[in-house]
Amino acid sequence: MVKERTHTCGALRAAHIGQTVIVQGWASAVRDRGGVTFIVLRDRHGTVQVTCDERAPDSERETAKKIRQEYVVQVTGIVAARQDSAVKKDMETGEIEVIPTDVEILSGTRPLPFTISDDTDAGEDTRLKHRYLDLRRPVLQKNIIARHKAAQAARRFMDDQDFLEIETPCLTRATPEGARDYLVPSRVHPGQFYALPQSPQIFKQILMVAGMDRYFQICRCFRDEDLRADRQPEFTQIDVEMSFAPRDMVMRIGTGLAAAMWKKVTGVDIGDVSTMTWHESMDRFGVDAPDLRFGMELVDLKPVLGDSTFPPIANAIEAGGILKGFRVAGAVSDSSRKVLDGWTTFVRQYGMGGLLWGKVQDDRSITGPLGKAAGEAAEAVLTALSAEPGDVLAVGAGDYDSTNAGLGRLRVHIANARDLIPENTFKFCWVVDFPLFEKIEGGWTPMHHPFTAPKPEHMEWLGTDKMGDILSDAYDLVCNGSEIGGGSIRIHREDVQHKVFEALGIEEEEQQEKFGFLLDALAHGAPPHGGFAFGFDRCVGIMTNSKSLRDVIAFPKTTSAQDLMSRAPGPVDAHELAELKIASTVTADA
Repeated sequence: MVKERTHTCGALRAAHIGQTVIVQGWASAVRDRGGVTFIVLRDRHGTVQVTCDERAPDSERETAKKIRQEYVVQVTGIVAARQDSAVKKDMETGEIEVIPTDVEILSGTRPLPFTISDDTDAGEDTRLKHRYLDLRRPVLQKNIIARHKAAQAARRFMDDQDFLEIETPCLTRATPEGARDYLVPSRVHPGQFYALPQSPQIFKQILMVAGMDRYFQICRCFRDEDLRADRQPEFTQIDVEMSFAPRDMVMRIGTGLAAAMWKKVTGVDIGDVSTMTWHESMDRFGVDAPDLRFGMELVDLKPVLGDSTFPPIANAIEAGGILKGFRVAGAVSDSSRKVLDGWTTFVRQYGMGGLLWGKVQDDRSITGPLGKAAGEAAEAVLTALSAEPGDVLAVGAGDYDSTNAGLGRLRVHIANARDLIPENTFKFCWVVDFPLFEKIEGGWTPMHHPFTAPKPEHMEWLGTDKMGDILSDAYDLVCNGSEIGGGSIRIHREDVQHKVFEALGIEEEEQQEKFGFLLDALAHGAPPHGGFAFGFDRCVGIMTNSKSLRDVIAFPKTTSAQDLMSRAPGPVDAHELAELKIASTVTADA
């Protein structure tokens, strides 16, 4: 019979010696030493050892012998001190043991598909198929507990700042937000579909028009896009919107929210958060989410090598490209030709034609391709890169996008390979003043979304040949080289929103079809407003030093968007499709 427990497995200490307790959990380890059976009982709070020796009744010792790993067990017993030689200092309950007076097996188990431990060697697919077992592993339980703590810290902070938690619909209308929508057919309205929200963007703006002033929500979002380790088809974000809020005010709330979560989960005070512009981030780091935990910043080498006749450099400069490089301190001794060729292969996947590398010798000469390119300007290159003998230099020449992307990611790749990134360190920064639009074939697309406000001084450039120069009132919060959140001041005037749609090539009819309810709302007294959203899964992943978002989500999908445990997605019966007035074009043998 199940009893109410008196203590969790991880709660017992020397202060409980002599007390009668009831503990329940899973047998994470069972050792039979002839006349003595040791059971390590585990729940999400920790572990405790149950010792069935001559101090326990014979009947309970017999029951203990029947227990196998991962059986669910209830033990009533007396807390006793371990002998000095048996104390386990690496175990929080290692000073005590429980001597049972009653042992009950509550349930058994089939043979386990893998060992329930942090160092299990089971493949991820096997673990995801048996997620209910995988989630018993202490490392994943710690991650899920950290997620809970972060969510509670977020709610407390937002409530203290006078925000209202308001739910927005999950069945809504499809709108273009950069990724494919998940569509839900309507049985009541045949041939029409709901869309699962990629974000609550339009609804939270309407809440501002409705006078709700300060809104937040920890919400589920859905995007049908190609997946990788840091993406999931359904994910969680902390969504925030504020009325009458200048950019600095919104960013201050964002910093406070991050600080509250990090303090609760990691115990770290994140301190002051620096700010840099998007252009500065691209110039110094090659990416718009810079990792500030180490150096190796990119340096513009045009002033010293811009006149080079070396073909890769001359061709890049003539085509209007850029020329940048960085130094890897003390890397000569362990940077073989194989390693350097690997760097070259790495940058090519980002569109670079190759890499000009060079080794700085004791006489301050440069060997390798960069030495040939530098020629008599070698000393100027060393000075520009603050290089010393023993360093390896990495230089790229080419168009703006690919050269920045290749060198920026190579910088992080090398830092990881050379263990240059300090552990348990969190470096934050805000990146601001993003371009409002990106050039695409046939026109322009918003860098963030079409509701982002241009900087007021750039408003008049909408629809002109200066579209590429327009900066947005947008901002991203970056931690350790990952964008964990971002947002913008929104367009709150109907006429400006029309101008942005027109600049994007969205005709009046399409505007009304897809965004009519937002435009109507903006036409009825919309306050200036702005907000942001934090990628909650990503935040928890960084706080727990997890390698994949799947390690911080209770029931994640694979990179092929499948749930291996529930076997979703799955087929639907023909009569259910008929009720929805839709048919599948997939043949049975497809």
